[in-house]
Amino acid sequence: MIRLAIVSPCYNEEEVLDLSARRLDELFNRMVSDGLISSDSFVMFVNDGSRDSSWRIISRLHHENPRFKGLNLARNVGHQNAIMAGMMTARDMSDAVITIDADLQDDLEAIPRMVKAFIDGYDVVYGVKVERQADPVLKRLSAQAFYRLQEKMGVKAIYNHADFRLLSRRVLDELSRYREKNLYLRGIIPQIGFPSTTVDDVIAPRAAGKSKYSLRKMLSLALDGITSFSVKPLYAILYLGLAFILISLGIGVYVIYSLFAHTAVHGWASLMLSVWMVGGFILISLGAVGLYVGKIYKEIKDRPLYHIEDFLD
Repeated sequence: MIRLAIVSPCYNEEEVLDLSARRLDELFNRMVSDGLISSDSFVMFVNDGSRDSSWRIISRLHHENPRFKGLNLARNVGHQNAIMAGMMTARDMSDAVITIDADLQDDLEAIPRMVKAFIDGYDVVYGVKVERQADPVLKRLSAQAFYRLQEKMGVKAIYNHADFRLLSRRVLDELSRYREKNLYLRGIIPQIGFPSTTVDDVIAPRAAGKSKYSLRKMLSLALDGITSFSVKPLYAILYLGLAFILISLGIGVYVIYSLFAHTAVHGWASLMLSVWMVGGFILISLGAVGLYVGKIYKEIKDRPLYHIEDFLD
């Protein structure tokens, strides 16, 4: 039997922690009875700088049941870094690690299927969303647009997969060698290789509270994913620049014609349009290049991804 660790990042999740712990405990008892995992398997809640009573609840759960461990980060470092902190902490304490958000919207029944796939020899098992009717319409549409944009930009990621996955210890060992500060696990893990497969993940409604993943955070994650794994935006700027050169040639022909036709005085509209278009293009170009330069700046400082304040083992 394998020793399984479930890593669950939490940010202001006081409303759902007790329910999540109860459901995970029931699942673990069933999996132990079925002989899938060992009795010393555990759940690690990672408190990502919550401002509510999440850490106090995690501490209580740990004292009530040693199956629950807690990792308290010194400040909020973001979802991806919190997952990384939990996985790296659990790496030497388990044979495989599954990451799942504390709201448990992901399908818990997919976890036994992940473990069976791991036993069959797969080092990476992705939970792929096949049904997300429980999500709000805006979130569903934005998520679909996000995955398609990634694909168009050349990011090699698993379609409709977020951060619900199983990783073996040897994959975690390889992952620990990645020192990126602009962490985007959905793009990094497929690059590692090793045998992988997928299981279906049916999204359920949140049991309590509301999602902490705002549209702004989703857009930020999308930018991180694209700019960390693709230079296509820079090529797009180059091609757009070539298009503007062609447009400027056309405008040049129009200007010469206007001089000969004595209508040059009336060209202020085309002039203003050209100035605004070119000015906007220049600003977009500077922003895109600056985004890449900013990422280089963050990488070369090589600062730690997170700091652990407390660990309940």
